[in-house]
Amino acid sequence: MSLILENIDHVVNGATHIEGVNMELAPGSFNVLLGRTLAGKTTLMRLMAGLEVPTRGRIMMDGRDVTGVSVRRRNVSMVYQQFINYPALSVFENIASPLRLAKVASADIDRRVRETAEMLRIDHLLDRFPLELSGGQQQRTAMGRALVKEADVILFDEPLVNLDYKLREELRDELRTLFSERHCIAVYATTEPGEALALGGNTAVLHEGRLLQYGPTEEVYHRPQDILAAEMFSEPPINIVDGRITGREVHLDGGIQFPLNDDLRPLGEGDFRFGIRASHIALHPQAADDLSLEMRVDLAELSGSETFLHVHNERFEMTVLLEGVHEFDPDDPVTLYVPTHKVYAFDRQGGVVHIPAHLGGL
Repeated sequence: MSLILENIDHVVNGATHIEGVNMELAPGSFNVLLGRTLAGKTTLMRLMAGLEVPTRGRIMMDGRDVTGVSVRRRNVSMVYQQFINYPALSVFENIASPLRLAKVASADIDRRVRETAEMLRIDHLLDRFPLELSGGQQQRTAMGRALVKEADVILFDEPLVNLDYKLREELRDELRTLFSERHCIAVYATTEPGEALALGGNTAVLHEGRLLQYGPTEEVYHRPQDILAAEMFSEPPINIVDGRITGREVHLDGGIQFPLNDDLRPLGEGDFRFGIRASHIALHPQAADDLSLEMRVDLAELSGSETFLHVHNERFEMTVLLEGVHEFDPDDPVTLYVPTHKVYAFDRQGGVVHIPAHLGGL
């Protein structure tokens, strides 16, 4: 079972929600749709499901054109952000509901519901009602209803966004394991780059209804095609600093320079935009080719066991992702260290022209 989107446009009341999307999802693949709010993730999933019809282009399932085929005639399941369960039905009956609609034999319903509930670790809750469950148990019930159908395509529209961090990690790990054992196509929407990396599989980076890049998740992360893809697949977004390569040096805005290393030398002289991931910057020297930057603190933002340090100098701003809790006051001076062998380079139009060699280069 394959799913192919060919030249998909979707226009509503004159507003373009999806533009020129081409994707081919392989049988048994796990696919992440990554993008900010209003990037087009939900619309694209609704088109895949048959809940909406594209304005242009076609959708193929297993070689068959299903562009105008309704959701009722496609073997598709969908899990939403909210816990959509039937409050008057037990967990067993919630999970069984799509099978009863399909008039599956009672013995098969019982077997499939219990197998699915055991897989999701809610088999001991089958006699309870949704309002008697925790948030995580309610979402597992909703997932069970989607999984029990044995659908060809299962769509997850940010299903973990309303759960606490620990529970999200737990369910994310379970999802990855679940789909490694099934031969359906899974599509999972998220706004969080870290979640996309944790899920693995393939990632499609979306922005304002356009597909920026699609491929194996780690490849898309390490080898963005342009600045926009790099920014979308970074949390916080990759730092971009304008600069110029001369014969022997790289000059960044603000009169900062460092020796031209072997990685960047093939680019030749000219103007470029340099990308530095927030996690590659440190408070202490890391490598022999470190560039030291004298900056001032705007804000130290604590996020669990990490600190987002927002800094600036006279010419540019940067964000640093530091492990652990670090306390700074606004306007504190701070010296940061950037290993120059980890610097990306983009041309003035934003296209990538250099990927750090330790990530495979270009």
